Amino acid sequence: MIRIGCTSFNEHESLTGKKETTLFEYAGHFPLVEMDTGFYSIPSYENVEKWVGQVPDNFRFIMKIHQTFTKHQEASPAQLKELADQLSHNLQPMVKSGKLFCLLAQFPPYFSCTKQNVRYLRFIRKLFPNFPFAIEFRNPSWYDSNYINGTKEFMRTQNIALVIVDEPKKLSSTVPLDPAVTNDVFAFFRFHGRNDNGWLATGPQARQLRTNYCYQEDELKQLAQLIISVEKKVKEVGIIFNNNAGGDAAENAKSLQQELGIDYNGLNPSQLELF
Repeated sequence: MIRIGCTSFNEHESLTGKKETTLFEYAGHFPLVEMDTGFYSIPSYENVEKWVGQVPDNFRFIMKIHQTFTKHQEASPAQLKELADQLSHNLQPMVKSGKLFCLLAQFPPYFSCTKQNVRYLRFIRKLFPNFPFAIEFRNPSWYDSNYINGTKEFMRTQNIALVIVDEPKKLSSTVPLDPAVTNDVFAFFRFHGRNDNGWLATGPQARQLRTNYCYQEDELKQLAQLIISVEKKVKEVGIIFNNNAGGDAAENAKSLQQELGIDYNGLNPSQLELF
């Protein structure tokens, strides 16, 4: 099955005409969402339980793990173990209901391919041994010709899905669009857009500028063919549009769904269906 969705559920005005969309409303359009709130704080058990109760049975969540796990903030092994135990416990409503697609660890651009960092990845995986796990790299060294085979083999042995990333193509600092499948159960695509100039932005507006991009029809057609080729190798494919800054993610997700000829059943009723 191919599941298409967006990063966050409340930023997509095009779905409802409102500045903030509720999770219930979002789940009337897509069967998948990436919860990036987990990057900033460990979600409470009560909030996870509430989220699970607002979506239909066939809906799935991708939970982005806290920034301390991905070296955005420093923490001791003991602190990481404590945080991992807390997250594992609080996600149980999602796990027990079968609504967790995977955990996502997104590493920063300065996390390069070194022996020390490979050991760290092994440590992080041991913190979440029973969870479906995906890793996204933003440092191109992991894809260097000297390391790429080792990167993929490591992911396979650790039962980790290497996220298939689409981002700007003309910069030496970005990672390539590599459709490698390193987990037999699921594959995970993240589409950030191709804003070459915005990707290198710094300052308080950097995050908005990086993902300010609208995929064009020909680009979505190319991505659709790539998705179809990957789908043959796994049980499930998750696709997240992260180009939220200009309000394009939901519309691009809808266009890709149409391109792939997918008609989702069993979603929440939309406002139009309520009357």
